[in-house]
Amino acid sequence: MRSSAMTGSLVQVCLDEPPRVASVGVGVHGTGSLRDVFRLPDLWQLHLYRYAGELTVDGVVHAIRPGHVSLAPPGALVQYRYRGRSEHLYAHLELPQSGEQLTVPLMQNAGAEAPMLSGLLQQAVAVAPRSQARASAEVWAALWRVAELAAPRGGGAERAHSPVAAAVAHVEAHLAGPLSVPEVAEAAGVSHNHLIRLFRAETGGTVVAYIRRRRMEQARHLLRESTLSIPAVAASVGIGDLQAFNKACRRELGASPRTIRAGG
Repeated sequence: MRSSAMTGSLVQVCLDEPPRVASVGVGVHGTGSLRDVFRLPDLWQLHLYRYAGELTVDGVVHAIRPGHVSLAPPGALVQYRYRGRSEHLYAHLELPQSGEQLTVPLMQNAGAEAPMLSGLLQQAVAVAPRSQARASAEVWAALWRVAELAAPRGGGAERAHSPVAAAVAHVEAHLAGPLSVPEVAEAAGVSHNHLIRLFRAETGGTVVAYIRRRRMEQARHLLRESTLSIPAVAASVGIGDLQAFNKACRRELGASPRTIRAGG
């Protein structure tokens, strides 16, 4: 049965109180089967994607791209189609039944907000075993950011389609491969020098520093939360040389990969 919380590609949510998080984690799919079909009768599904694929919710098809975020309501029939190994951050949760109703697109491009959403959900994954209340707080913050992605605010529409947002989306989608500032600028549709100026003005940092930070944040996450081998983690963040990866971990994260994996 179609959920009353969903109309077409929009969902109605209430965020007046924290959600009850039933499960939060890193989902890895597409290794055994390229298709999943399921339904969660009582739980919302929040997903932040790191892959390209296709999501169908109650017959409505949505393209999945890295940096996209979806919020599917309870009772919806959900079908995923993958193109290979596919990883996402997820939270399954209950939301309040009463309060102010917010209208949110079921699928959105998080753009420049994707790193922040990723950080919130990764923190929720890390703290959930120790504190469900803290995990709920992190997911609640992520939900508010998702709800505000489509809200008109001070140039928000322009910012969502800005060269900086396009550059960030390109970096997030290509962390495992070689990345250069000219390549990122080309993907963002601006010159090398113009992107450098725009990026510093909007973020306060450089493109190179952003790439380095995001690679190491992803490396720390995979070392702590996955069972990937250390060479595989290094390759997944675009550092093919294991010695270089060890040096980068010590320099940026303050410890060796093995120490980070052990919780240090």
